[in-house]
Amino acid sequence: MQMHSFETHQISNQGKNLSFKSAGSGQAIVLFHSLLADQSSWDLITPSLIKTHQVIQLSLPGFDESDFVGGSLDAISDQIAEVIHSLKLTQAPIFMGNGYGGFVALNTALRHPQLPAKLVLADCGTCFSEPGRAAFRGMSENAKNKGLIAIADVAMRRLFAPEYQTQHPQLIADRKERFLNIHMDTFQGACAALSTMDLRPLVTNLAIPSLVVVGEFDEATPVPMSEELAKLLPNAQLKILPGLAHVPQLQDPHAFLEAIHSFI
Repeated sequence: MQMHSFETHQISNQGKNLSFKSAGSGQAIVLFHSLLADQSSWDLITPSLIKTHQVIQLSLPGFDESDFVGGSLDAISDQIAEVIHSLKLTQAPIFMGNGYGGFVALNTALRHPQLPAKLVLADCGTCFSEPGRAAFRGMSENAKNKGLIAIADVAMRRLFAPEYQTQHPQLIADRKERFLNIHMDTFQGACAALSTMDLRPLVTNLAIPSLVVVGEFDEATPVPMSEELAKLLPNAQLKILPGLAHVPQLQDPHAFLEAIHSFI
């Protein structure tokens, strides 16, 4: 992989740093990672993306070297928008988010609709069902009482189907290690935001061209959430990826790139 070509940057906004890696040239693609998988979850597709685009691989606020700005999706979105504005890109970028990063990318577009040219929203939605909300409350409570180690296996199950985990033990071990490095405040804040969020009334006015992608076996944000999102957005198309789960770009980079190629 050509990771050596990436440069790491930190930009401060109102005293808070946002860290990201950047490489390539052309229209920018801003990558928003999942809650249970950090920015390295994009590493298998970035070598392909930088052949045609400038890639801006965010560490979302509260992850890695990016400062925590609170759990509010609005505060996180505004922080990211200010930093992207400061880059003075010559062309409006594409936002690409996965899971929690998809919700952040969507919320950033809702609050700053002039900023992105297109949206790729992988395995997210607008609102969780009550069982989905309860799952976040339960994970948050267990993590608070017993530490992230207590929910690590649950987190991996939300990312990958059991059969895939059995076939890829090294990848699962690496993902689990990265999950255990999440700061507790970041995790608690994200769980609180996701368990109460409802973007349904807002997305019907978002005319930005959007591609909604979802893994067929996603347990964290099941297919009906993506179907609802694609239906509510006025200018969206939906692609369901057979055999994949919550982080399709990690499970099958080729299939994911093929799904987004013509759109980006």
